[in-house]
Amino acid sequence: MKLSTTKNQILNAVVLAERIAGRKESLPVLSCILIDVSKEIVLRATNLEAGIEITIAGDVEEKGVIAVPANIFSQTLRSIGSEKLSLRSEEGNLLVESKGTKTLIKAMPHAEFPALPDTAGKKGITLPTEKFLNALQSVVYAASPSMIRPELGSVYVSVRSNGVTCVATDSFRLAEKTIQGSSGKGEADILIPLKHAGELAYILERSDVETVEVGAEDAQLVATLGNVRYISRVIDAQFPNYKDIIPKDTSTEATLLKNDLAEMLKKARVFAGQEQHVGFHIYPKKKIFSATARSADVGEMSDSIDAALEGEDIDINFHIGYIAECLTSIQSDSVTLSFAGQGRPLVVKGVSDPSFLYLVMPLNR
Repeated sequence: MKLSTTKNQILNAVVLAERIAGRKESLPVLSCILIDVSKEIVLRATNLEAGIEITIAGDVEEKGVIAVPANIFSQTLRSIGSEKLSLRSEEGNLLVESKGTKTLIKAMPHAEFPALPDTAGKKGITLPTEKFLNALQSVVYAASPSMIRPELGSVYVSVRSNGVTCVATDSFRLAEKTIQGSSGKGEADILIPLKHAGELAYILERSDVETVEVGAEDAQLVATLGNVRYISRVIDAQFPNYKDIIPKDTSTEATLLKNDLAEMLKKARVFAGQEQHVGFHIYPKKKIFSATARSADVGEMSDSIDAALEGEDIDINFHIGYIAECLTSIQSDSVTLSFAGQGRPLVVKGVSDPSFLYLVMPLNR
C-alpha cells in the first residue's frame, strides 16, 4: 500500500473515525482504523454498534489494506507540521512520512476487522444537513441517559417522504421537532440509541455538505453526507404513543419573552438548592406571572415578569432544568406556556415556531 494526501484531509477523517472506534479488549482490531486503498482511499472504524466510512482525496500509487490503532494514528498526524504526507506499508506496518519526519506505526491483522454493511443502491430521503442537525439537537437532551428502558434512552426518528420528526423523552419531559423540505421515497420509524444520536450530530455539525441522505435498512440507520457514511444500530422496541399524552385542552395560557423566562429561571436556580424546584404562580385576572424558589441554605426569591395571560389561576411546580433546557431549541423570541391544570403536563411552544413542541410533567407538591 502506498498513497499521498494532505494532512488536513486525512486528519479530519481520522478525528471522526477515532470517535467511533471500539474499546473491546476481546477484539483489539476494533480499536483500529482500517485504511483500505484501491481506486479510492477509504478509512473505516466500528465498535460493532456503529460504524463510519470516510473517503478522502489523494494519489494512490499502490493498493492495499492496513489496520492501525486509532489513537496512535491520530496523535501522529497531529504532530506533523507539513501539509503534504505519504503513507505506505513496510513489512506489514504503516510508515507515515512528511517533510522532516518519519513514523512507523505497528499494524494489527486486518482480516479480523468487521465488514460494514453494503448499502449501495439503497436510497433514503434527502434532507438539508443543517435542518436535520437542528432536529437532533432540539430533542436529544430529553432522552434518558439510562438504557434500562431502551426506548427512553433513544431518539425516535420518524422518516416520511415529506419530512422527518425527531422525538425524545425520559418520561418526565418530551421534546418533538419536525422538519420539512425533504425529497426522495421511503418511510421508517427508528430508535437511535442516545450515544449514537450524539455521534451523528457531531458528524453533521462538522460537515460542509449541504444535504444528508437518511434511510433505514435491516435494523440500521444509514446517514450519508458526501464522502462520509455513518451506520448505527437501532433499538428494537416500541416508542411510547406520546401523542395521547399531549393535552387537548388548556386551562391557563401565558405568552412571554423567552429571554425574560430564561433570566427568571437562571435566578431561581441560585435559590432552589439541590432540589431545583420552581413554583409558577399565574393569576390572569390580576395580570400576575411570578416564580418562586427557596432553600434553607440560600434563601428565597419571588420575581414577576410581563406576560399576556388567559384562563384560570394556577399554582404549579416544576424542575427548573426541565423547563430551561428546552428554551435553546425554540427559534422565536416569545414562548407560549399552555397549562392543562394541576397535575397535568405543561406544553411549551415558540410563538412563531410551530415545528417544535415540548411537554414537561409538574412536580407532585
